[in-house]
Amino acid sequence: MVSLNNSANRNSQLVLIIVGPTAVGKSSIAVEVATILSGEVISLDSRQIYSYMGIGTAQPTKNEMQGIPHHLYGIRNPNIPVSAGEYAKLVEKKIDDIFLKGKLPIVIGGSGLYLRALKQGLFEGSTTDKNVRNRLKEELEVKGSTELLKRLQKIDPEYARIVHPHNHKRLIRALEIYEITGFPPTEHFRRQEVKKREYEYFIVYLKAHLDYLAKRIETRTTQMLQNGWIEEVQQLRSMGINRKDHSMDSIGYREIMNYSDEILDFEEMINLINLHSRQLAKKQMKWFNHESSDLILNVTKESTVKDLSNEIVKALSKSFDH
Repeated sequence: MVSLNNSANRNSQLVLIIVGPTAVGKSSIAVEVATILSGEVISLDSRQIYSYMGIGTAQPTKNEMQGIPHHLYGIRNPNIPVSAGEYAKLVEKKIDDIFLKGKLPIVIGGSGLYLRALKQGLFEGSTTDKNVRNRLKEELEVKGSTELLKRLQKIDPEYARIVHPHNHKRLIRALEIYEITGFPPTEHFRRQEVKKREYEYFIVYLKAHLDYLAKRIETRTTQMLQNGWIEEVQQLRSMGINRKDHSMDSIGYREIMNYSDEILDFEEMINLINLHSRQLAKKQMKWFNHESSDLILNVTKESTVKDLSNEIVKALSKSFDH
């Protein structure tokens, strides 16, 4: 095992961040890198934080963790939402804990907003107005998420690119910010002062062609259903978790509920899950294509976890030599 953070060459503590679209293989690569560099994995995922949702949010199993400590997976009740700002603080606390052990923190996720919150913080004056929010929620019920997304596309096309129509919380929040302040979220991000960094971030972007991801998504959906995803949703409903809970915005959960309620047949459910997953992957890559990265790796069907992990380790070593 190698420990980069114990290197005499370092001037600051290094945090490895691995980002990329859904189904690209971030988790397995993070485990391999953690094994080589004596690291621990921290989730930066707005859905994997929820308990009782391990199958549908693709939380790594104990077997997949291969003995590597994993943090912020399945720790939040599904009816208690988490904001990007709160999540960033949770991640920073875990980073500190891992450094105290003399190990390398490896943060992985697909949420560009959560990455931005970690790197920069969120803009000050992030106020809320219950009246505005409740009105937008009522509009969502009447007009649907597509209409509200069209409105966001007009006022903030950049931010709208990464908001999935199923993510009602983020959609409503963006419109609420605009109505309260007169400026869209992207403008607030531009105006904010970047928070003082306590760590040195090394960001790896795992990029892939959408056709390749589509096949991986289809395979993963089939496997999730075989592993008991429908039963997982039924259990959540029996616990009182319903469509209005933030966690149920996660791809697949509403589709499965609609299947259980005989609104969709089985094939329609699968097709919609795969479609929405592809749309999410596309939005994620659009976001990360505009973010700065220290290393971009193109993932193809010829790529292996070992080769990709070795590329990351090699790049990290070079960064310490300079």
